[in-house]
Amino acid sequence: MKFFSRIRKDIRVIFERDPAAKSVLEVLFCYSGLHAIWLHRISHSLFKRGWIVSARLISNLGRFLTGIEIHPGATIGDGLFIDHGTGIVIGETAEIGKNVTLYQGVTLGGTGKEKGKRHPTIGNNVVVASGAKVLGSFKVGDHAKIGAGSVVLKEVPPYATVVGIPGRIVVLHGKRVHNEEEFKQAWLEYCASRGYDINNPDIHNEICDEIDVDLDHDILPDPEREMIEVVSRQIQRLEERVRDLEKQLESAKAAISAESMRSSALEVKVNEKSPTEPKLSLKKK
Repeated sequence: MKFFSRIRKDIRVIFERDPAAKSVLEVLFCYSGLHAIWLHRISHSLFKRGWIVSARLISNLGRFLTGIEIHPGATIGDGLFIDHGTGIVIGETAEIGKNVTLYQGVTLGGTGKEKGKRHPTIGNNVVVASGAKVLGSFKVGDHAKIGAGSVVLKEVPPYATVVGIPGRIVVLHGKRVHNEEEFKQAWLEYCASRGYDINNPDIHNEICDEIDVDLDHDILPDPEREMIEVVSRQIQRLEERVRDLEKQLESAKAAISAESMRSSALEVKVNEKSPTEPKLSLKKK
């Protein structure tokens, strides 16, 4: 029974996070991310039993069919959604929590040649956007968001947003853009309309956990642009100050020139009004 409940949840997660999903048949036959997850469960089960070669063969088959490479040793929680998964790579010791969303080109990789744990641990309800690279043995906290194209090399706290190369935290415990309670209630009503027993506490809590995933990974701060804008505004203020000083200098020059001309004119007038001094002559007696 658990087997079929997991399959139903895998399908439900796709409908919850991908508005392009139209029917169950489409999801079953056309979503490569779903196929990759199912094949990984088989290979992971064999890997844990020590059947390494068989597990790797199934993993390679999944990569060939889906374009998604998941090492059989990786641990993946329920509710994973892989959207347009071509180019995704998940390393051997990577751990992925519940209700995680990965977009195309994501790498959960390791650094160095050390043995043991060398890949990241992704918490619950995390969104990793297109082309992001998370490299190293550290934890990405619950409800975190990794921006597209980011390269994350150190631990990310819960409810943080990371962007850039290398990744920098730009939002921490940021205010949500929607009312969470209203959002959950709307989703519960939607699930009830699709036949789910939301009065069952287990199903109710499970659905609430699934929908608490913030997929707005395109609404991210741009610290580099903000810094450029700050510098640009500062340069503009300095240019205005320089123009004001130039105007003041021109005014001062004009005033000095006018004062000099008045002084010259006054000196000429004084010279014209003053009598000529008598000439002294020496006569011999």
